[in-house]
Amino acid sequence: MLWSPIPLSWVSVFGRCPLQRHFAIGLDLRSQLENNVYSASDVRPSLDWLINPLGKEKFFAEFWETQPLVVRRNQKGYFASLLSLEEVDRAITTLNLTHPNITLKNAEKEVTPANYTLRNGVLDVASVYQFFSQGSTIVLAFLDTVLPPLTSLCRSLERELSFPLQANVYLTPAHAKGAKYHYDTHDVFVLQIVGSKRWTLYGTPVELPLGGQDFDPRVHAQGAPTLEFELEAGDVAYIPRGIVHDARSNDHLSLHITLGVLCYRWVDFLLESVAEASLNDPAFRKALPPGFAREEFDGGQAKQILQDLVQRITTGSDLEAIRGRFIDQWISSCPPLLTGQMHQIALLDQLRMESVVGARTDVVSRIRIDENTSSIYAFGRKISFPAHATEAVRFALKQPRFCVRELPGDLDDQGQLVLVRRLIREGLAVVLAV
Repeated sequence: MLWSPIPLSWVSVFGRCPLQRHFAIGLDLRSQLENNVYSASDVRPSLDWLINPLGKEKFFAEFWETQPLVVRRNQKGYFASLLSLEEVDRAITTLNLTHPNITLKNAEKEVTPANYTLRNGVLDVASVYQFFSQGSTIVLAFLDTVLPPLTSLCRSLERELSFPLQANVYLTPAHAKGAKYHYDTHDVFVLQIVGSKRWTLYGTPVELPLGGQDFDPRVHAQGAPTLEFELEAGDVAYIPRGIVHDARSNDHLSLHITLGVLCYRWVDFLLESVAEASLNDPAFRKALPPGFAREEFDGGQAKQILQDLVQRITTGSDLEAIRGRFIDQWISSCPPLLTGQMHQIALLDQLRMESVVGARTDVVSRIRIDENTSSIYAFGRKISFPAHATEAVRFALKQPRFCVRELPGDLDDQGQLVLVRRLIREGLAVVLAV
């Protein structure tokens, strides 16, 4: 499918309340797209591509964690490379997905797993589609783990954000609502693929809720509507966690992807810092002052002790090591996308010094160097190389395209070939031309 230039693309940018902030930016994209025709298969997903033409600098400065963003494009095929109705049907009918990876949701009436599963979560596919035809939304969770285009999208955004992402897919029949109003405990990007949905945003009863602060309609107020917008195919919205919302399809079925950003929070970092300090500093392991529960207890004394402990955290903890543990956790949560690895292995014996190779674009990795080795941490594995290969390894992991003989450092021809073959076997590099 070819994407044709369009005369005008509109980005609508809305604040939390349309009365407080409600403006639109009109951008003439003809000058940007003139003489350039892109195939959907050529698209490399990125945050800039996702929210184009806004730009990620403006996004982080004005919208991230603070207010919603709606990008309208009038370009129905913008997300065509990611998902189709045919792919969703294939996932439901042939990939042997079970409950709870596939669930049915209906805001108007209760649908239980017993209505559409057989045993051990096995789907009764005929019943799934019957309930769909009667108004229920089909939710496919973690579809980034089974569909390569969604895996690539998540890996690309993860590299930019340093947070794990999860892609859920929602297939909703016409004139239907899958979920009642609620807020999410993670930020979301909503990518409309087919059809359209009408979204309504309400209040923010809990600002930036933690993972355990789930929406409870008995506790959290819905709030008055603050923003309504319609997403059509090719449009995208960003909704920060904590904003109450709901959505209903229009005259035709709707297919959209929700990307959940599973961010690490400062409180997570602080808790990790306190945990480390408690292991290394006995001051954190002391008992509370005797008699702390008595009315005559001097609270000023406890306050001073607490302030001292906080100071010990900032001065005594190895904050860089703690950051490293979060990096390792993030990397281990990003499984590999090794499409074509069978063919890559078959090409190893044909590699020559003139062969063209490059780093796999979807790899999330980290290098650690000590006196004797360079270690790459990726896919939850540690891959080690001799220290004298460090310069060549760094180069190979950063370059999308290079000739084997261009590797820097003091490796001889045989050493360069051995290194490149190892990188290919480990799924860190690919052969582009033998």
